[in-house]
Amino acid sequence: MAVAIRTEGIGKRYRVGQDYEAYGMLRDTIMAGLRRVVTARQRHPQQSFIWALKDVSVELQAGDILGIVGPNGSGKSTFLKIIGRVTRPTVGRALISGRVGSLLEVGTGFHSELTGRENVFLNGAILGMPRTEISRQFDEIVDFSGVESYLDTPVKRYSTGMYMRLAFAVAAHLNTDILLVDEVLAVGDAAFQRKCLGAMESAARGGRTVIFVSHNLAAIQSLCNRVVWLRSGEVVDDGRPASVVANYLHSVSGGIQTDRSWADAAVAPGNDQVRIRRARVSIDGDAAAGLITMRTPITVELEYWSLSPDAYLNVYIQITTEAGIVAFESNPPGLSARGNAPLDAGLYRSACRIPGDLLNAGTYRVVMFIVRDGLHRIYQDDSLLTFEVQDTPDLRSGWFGDIEGIVRPRLKWTTELLKQEPQETDYRDGARGP
Repeated sequence: MAVAIRTEGIGKRYRVGQDYEAYGMLRDTIMAGLRRVVTARQRHPQQSFIWALKDVSVELQAGDILGIVGPNGSGKSTFLKIIGRVTRPTVGRALISGRVGSLLEVGTGFHSELTGRENVFLNGAILGMPRTEISRQFDEIVDFSGVESYLDTPVKRYSTGMYMRLAFAVAAHLNTDILLVDEVLAVGDAAFQRKCLGAMESAARGGRTVIFVSHNLAAIQSLCNRVVWLRSGEVVDDGRPASVVANYLHSVSGGIQTDRSWADAAVAPGNDQVRIRRARVSIDGDAAAGLITMRTPITVELEYWSLSPDAYLNVYIQITTEAGIVAFESNPPGLSARGNAPLDAGLYRSACRIPGDLLNAGTYRVVMFIVRDGLHRIYQDDSLLTFEVQDTPDLRSGWFGDIEGIVRPRLKWTTELLKQEPQETDYRDGARGP
């Protein structure tokens, strides 16, 4: 099978404070020149550099789906930008065979003043496709995006979700050999996310190469045939999805963590819309530092500052295994954590009670994300808390082998005697009961 992508020891260095690229526009070049003049007049100019990528070598065959995982700032998006020819590597080289379609951020390649229809043809032209080829795919793009009613509206008036749906539809359906996708699952509802995953899978079956960056580790494992884990710009692990994801999750968990807090909102995790104050797994109101058995009911609590008035914010949690498989997801009903009422600016506590006799023995992580207006994920933490559910002999019912599954509910069973001392005819062929 043909090699689609080969990177040979690529590295990318940035000067701290630099905000222009090698492929910049004329205004960027002029501003860079002015900065050099100003810096040259300083008595002791200080220059600081960071390496966003260091010695990354990867080879992908046509039809491969590569997942890239790692914490924020690990170099994932920089790697995609090099493959997408948005920026050049400082060292090493990237060999790309074929046309590249990119979805690196919302609306990449879109012109805000043009309509959705015009942007579809603009993107195709940028990729070097004739108008007839774009027209042939046009109906499928529109149907996938679901923005037909707004197709002749300038995209600057689109919501973030509409922008993303159209941008992904264009990237997925135009005839490219390589598809680069960065965090597309962070925007949009569940139905759109399923469509995205299906489109990427179909692209790979058609011989296209896909590189998928996401914090959704379950999606990474279900879609990709290979995963690379980046940390501080370097490759930590490269191999089968289940193995790499398990190693990554083990490294970021920091062991069992059932209580975390941040007293100062200025430095707490979050953004200008929401900040996290405390998260914990509790047993009857006390921190769950002790034993959690399969029968122990627990409560996942989250305290957070809502920083915008009249915001429709809702808290979602996922309970996942160490391998990133989602056991279940839950959120308060309604558009916000208070039902259908918006949240005033202030400090809130949301709590979710998980009954006993539900989860199987094992180590679990609490993934938390906060959604605005029922659509936009404005904050996500993939390893907020970690807790362990332990088995005990009295829950085994006489069997001490492995008991499979994520959930292990205590279900009602009945056994009754149907016949005393079964006869020989009960075991003959044709006479055996169901």
